[in-house]
Amino acid sequence: MRRPSASMQAILDRLAQEDAGLADPTTLPPQHGRCLAALGNQRWNADLPRMAEARTVMHADMPARWVVPPNDNGRDALLHVHGGGWAFCSPTTHEDAARRLALACACPVLTFDYRLAPEHPYPAGLDDVIAGWQARDASRRWSICGDSAGANLAMAAMLRLIAGGEELPAQALLFYGVYGADFTTESYDQHAEGPGLTRAKMQRYWEWYVPVDGRDDPFVAPLLARDEALAQLPPLYLNAAALDPLRSESEQMVARLRAIGRDDPFDPVEGVIHGFMQMGSALPEARQAFARAGEVFRDRAA
Repeated sequence: MRRPSASMQAILDRLAQEDAGLADPTTLPPQHGRCLAALGNQRWNADLPRMAEARTVMHADMPARWVVPPNDNGRDALLHVHGGGWAFCSPTTHEDAARRLALACACPVLTFDYRLAPEHPYPAGLDDVIAGWQARDASRRWSICGDSAGANLAMAAMLRLIAGGEELPAQALLFYGVYGADFTTESYDQHAEGPGLTRAKMQRYWEWYVPVDGRDDPFVAPLLARDEALAQLPPLYLNAAALDPLRSESEQMVARLRAIGRDDPFDPVEGVIHGFMQMGSALPEARQAFARAGEVFRDRAA
């Protein structure tokens, strides 16, 4: 039986105390749930890593955050697609993560405010990611990254670019992604009640994003993509959280990639829950995960 690491358990104990009596955000009307999720994320964005530049901009008509690290290599940039079940979160909730990613990868990170479900269900968010990609500054070599539902959108965007014969990112970093809608996998059975993300929460996110009869589309569930499309993806880096209902989906995606001869690196991170990279200010495993992703990114970008 997998168990939380000591540092992860300390955070879980802290959350149990700080959030005692609060509702599950996914059981509230979406606007109320977003506010509660944003408040919960404030604690992870209180002591932000220092940047050479950090400003709010408009990108493809969407509010965005542009953060530039002091070690900027001057060549690369990352389009970051934030997670939150396609329904929650924003550049503000992911500011710490974006800054840590910028430092690890030695390049600027652009995080943008795509439209959220259920007010804007599929394909609105994906359309916005495509628009964000197409609006990139040609003076940089761009890659893409995302966490959770953001990894889903990043992968789906690449599959749509492949289908349209458009230019792809130089590489992609995908953190504990949503790649399918099968709630009976091994990790869903093991972690149906968390800690953290639960099966019921993911079912609600999916209900908000796309109806059941629309989930057989590889742009919705990338595990359904054809081998020919997966073979055309740029170099990927994937990780997964061991104590995550979504862990099996990353394992299945990696198995698909291995079966067609790809060797994209994959790091299953033991002892941590879904969303652990949001906790970089307090969790050593999160900082190590950023460092590992940055190592892969920088080696490829050299």
